[in-house]
Amino acid sequence: MATQVIMPQLGESVVEGTVLRWLKQVGEPVNELEPLLEVSTDKVDTEIPSPASGVVMQILVPAGQTVRAGTTLAWIGEPGEAPPTENSMEKQGAASVVPGGAAPAVSATLSEGTAALAPGRDRDLGFISPVVARLAREHNLDLREVTGTGEGGRITKKDVLRYLEARKTAAEPALAPWETPGEGDLFRPTEMLTSTEVPSASPTAQPPTEGRLLPLTPMRQKIAERLTHSVRTIPHVTTIMEADLKRVVAHYTAHKPLFAREGVNLTYTAYFALAAVAALRTHPLLNASWTEEGIRIHESINLGIAVSLGEEGLVVPVIRQADGLSLLGMARAINDLTARARGRRLSPEDVQGGTFTLTNHGVGGSLFATPIILPPQCAILGVGKITPRPVVVEDAIAIRPMVYLSLTFDHRILDGAAADAFLGTIVQTLQIWPEV
Repeated sequence: MATQVIMPQLGESVVEGTVLRWLKQVGEPVNELEPLLEVSTDKVDTEIPSPASGVVMQILVPAGQTVRAGTTLAWIGEPGEAPPTENSMEKQGAASVVPGGAAPAVSATLSEGTAALAPGRDRDLGFISPVVARLAREHNLDLREVTGTGEGGRITKKDVLRYLEARKTAAEPALAPWETPGEGDLFRPTEMLTSTEVPSASPTAQPPTEGRLLPLTPMRQKIAERLTHSVRTIPHVTTIMEADLKRVVAHYTAHKPLFAREGVNLTYTAYFALAAVAALRTHPLLNASWTEEGIRIHESINLGIAVSLGEEGLVVPVIRQADGLSLLGMARAINDLTARARGRRLSPEDVQGGTFTLTNHGVGGSLFATPIILPPQCAILGVGKITPRPVVVEDAIAIRPMVYLSLTFDHRILDGAAADAFLGTIVQTLQIWPEV
């Protein structure tokens, strides 16, 4: 009997995956639990084992295609067995249950000028509630034009109603010339301009065709989707401070050889991570997420550490329960996640559940930056290059190792005073670090 190969749900919040490559082709034998294909999900590559022994009868999802969890990818059967018919596949697919309790695939079509949506999950829009789907159908609305303010950027009923009201206002007749405020050409409506005064629309610029086209990798596509969504839905604000790392540098110099004896590579990132954790304990509002019901403050501090993979992009593995670690434990955790990230050995769970992120962009020589928040988190700490600079210390000029720290935060949750207090705590923690 033929066996389905189903896109698994590789993590609690993972709802889709991209087929990277098939390790077995149609007609080739495969043993149960033998690697059958590679899947990319949430920037992590995972080998999927075969659910049964037999022959690959049919591959339904080619490499490069992204599908939801629970989608049938292929069929495994006995040698000489014919693939299931379309009718039998539809019947079996209709009764399929997505692993991990995810919602089954739901048809969601967006065509030009119409929006025939069904409640469920859409690849581009995420979760669509029944009331949102109904409003979209009734008002012939393309939900891609609506900015979601719910948890994780989900589109809510309020978002749709707000968009419809704005569209209605924009469609109202323009004011008559005598109702237009002000005087002169600056306030003259278009109807009052002569034909020679009305600017003509410039032709659409065509992109250059020269050069080399780099195909988008699944990782690059996922980074683009998530960060574009973040900028579109979160009001980003950045505040910047600088810290004197004299005491941190002294501690680092004295303890690096001691940590090496334990097999741990001590880096400055561990100090910034511990300082961030200390500030999160003092200011729990930074360890929170925006939801439709209110601001959710997380009990656990799960610290994401951005790791560069070169031209391929970056990944943000998570140190869970980071508030329970010492400097040695933090350095060891960072070493482990960094090595596994660059060795492509992370699991999907390793990059999920982060509540706050740290990115040390200074290792590349950057002085300061304004990083983008990773939803559903509400802030991200950027660490610049440590640079000796002349500074005024007690009315005298001294050379100190200085660093710029930038905090980008969600202005829906935090105001400037709260963000500055948090970043100030980090600065203070670093500047009073015990030297020995």
